[in-house]
Amino acid sequence: MTDLALPRSIQNILDKYTEPEAIFPAILPAIGEVLKCDRCFLYLRNPQTRFAKIAYCWRKHQNIPDITESAWKLEPLSLPQEDPLFAAALRTQASIYVEDVETASPKVVNKEFERKNLGHRALIHAHLCQDGQLWGILQPSVFGQKRIWSDFDHAIMTQLENKLTPLVITYMTQ
Repeated sequence: MTDLALPRSIQNILDKYTEPEAIFPAILPAIGEVLKCDRCFLYLRNPQTRFAKIAYCWRKHQNIPDITESAWKLEPLSLPQEDPLFAAALRTQASIYVEDVETASPKVVNKEFERKNLGHRALIHAHLCQDGQLWGILQPSVFGQKRIWSDFDHAIMTQLENKLTPLVITYMTQ
């Protein structure tokens, strides 16, 4: 199912723009709409320096928290211990689909961390990795209810990981 064509709304953005600074803010709303999510954000990081921020964030409506960060900051050394999803991303494991933060295994999700810092109920933790290094995380999420992620959702996200990772690396190394 990973050979499914990207939805036209997403592909049009990738065809229209070449610069990551143009693609990222344009593609997040399209991803949110295609996946029927409440929020979609892009966390960018430099694997060498560990400086990072949530650089882009789309929200379906104003009641959903905007977690965009204006300044780059050093990732806390404790983050992998506090957040098992982030630890998995650092290990460049496969992206993680959480259907319900409230009932997910504590080995996968720190429910309190998610509640306090992000507020969503279901999410995709898509790892943007290359050569054993984590460069970013694309995170579509749903608030207030659990969500079963479909084969379609998985196929779209797999393609987006492949398309966005080189753009994230370009952005971070320019």
